[in-house]
Amino acid sequence: MSSRTRQLDSVEIRVVGALLEKEQTTPEIYPLTMSALLAACNQKTNRDPVMQLTETQVDAALETLRQDVLVWRTEGARSEKWQQSVTRRWGLDTAGKKALMTLLLLRGPQTVGELHTRSERLHAFASLAEVEETLRKMAAIDEPLVVELPRRAGQKENRWVHLVGEVAAPSAPAPPADIPSELPGPAAGSSSLAARVQKLEETVARLAEELAALKGDLGV
Repeated sequence: MSSRTRQLDSVEIRVVGALLEKEQTTPEIYPLTMSALLAACNQKTNRDPVMQLTETQVDAALETLRQDVLVWRTEGARSEKWQQSVTRRWGLDTAGKKALMTLLLLRGPQTVGELHTRSERLHAFASLAEVEETLRKMAAIDEPLVVELPRRAGQKENRWVHLVGEVAAPSAPAPPADIPSELPGPAAGSSSLAARVQKLEETVARLAEELAALKGDLGV
């Protein structure tokens, strides 16, 4: 596996993740046109956070990824198409490794249980133990692809995160659909929402600090 020379930014992470996903789930339309790739990047399902990238942003990301030989451009009958080449560069030599990396790129830090459930459309793992074993193999190489985050207070399970670039902040939780009539008016609701947003920001900040510390320890 070739060395990784730099950390990818959040747009590049989304582009690579989208290419990996569509290669596994819809091989009949892969490689992807710019239009299909843009739609995959901005998809509202199986993404965290949901992004609204422009064609200009995706095109710029593709160009830098192409220079790093992480994507390839092919000329189709009517338009150019794009495909990933990180499978070889990052040593994703099994379907399991590719599936887990795809999920971590597209949805951020996740528990073994979440990865096991969400991987079904990409690769059928026999058990939770197989998922964890695959993650530990990906973490044990010279340039680790993933790392297990320390468990925080109140968490029942550890989460895993990729080490190839930026980890985007998770989407803010949606406000409750129904607010009981006996609750105070808009001022109380605004205060509650502000408190939730502050708590989310604090969680994201802690996650960023933990990840930075782990990357420092690993020399990534």
